[in-house]
Amino acid sequence: MSSETSVQDQAAASHGVATLETLKSMSGLEFMMAISRGEIPAAPIAKALGFYAAEFAHGRAVFRGTPTIEVYNPIGSVHGGWAGALLDSCMGCAVHTTLPKGMGYTTLEYKINLVRGMTADTGEVEAVGTVINAGKRVGVSEGTIRDAKGNVLAHGTTTCLIFPL
Repeated sequence: MSSETSVQDQAAASHGVATLETLKSMSGLEFMMAISRGEIPAAPIAKALGFYAAEFAHGRAVFRGTPTIEVYNPIGSVHGGWAGALLDSCMGCAVHTTLPKGMGYTTLEYKINLVRGMTADTGEVEAVGTVINAGKRVGVSEGTIRDAKGNVLAHGTTTCLIFPL
């Protein structure tokens, strides 16, 4: 292990982020399931933005969260970046669940459509990411955010780069 990796792993561990060695030791689904069981800390961004990992299966990731006034934009509604972060998480993690041990991914691009506005009165929303295709180098998935009534609030697609860790 290089000293750069060691410093990175030490910094990650101090912030509740899994180390590279932990990532290498599990398949993507094993890793995500360990997060859902509380064995590995959830991503710090989830805590900061008020959402959480709810369910994982091969090719599928579900996140839930309740938008609050803390994620409002200046015009009095939930900032589109909140929906973007939620969709990026569910879509990327859906791809992650398909990866074998020793492989990682990163988002290359994502596109979202904001269909309905959200406010602090929206209540809990659910973001479901589903893999369209996961190959050796590229994974593609889609995601949808719905409210408790089943209304689509936002949807999107992502392309992820898959690589050896």
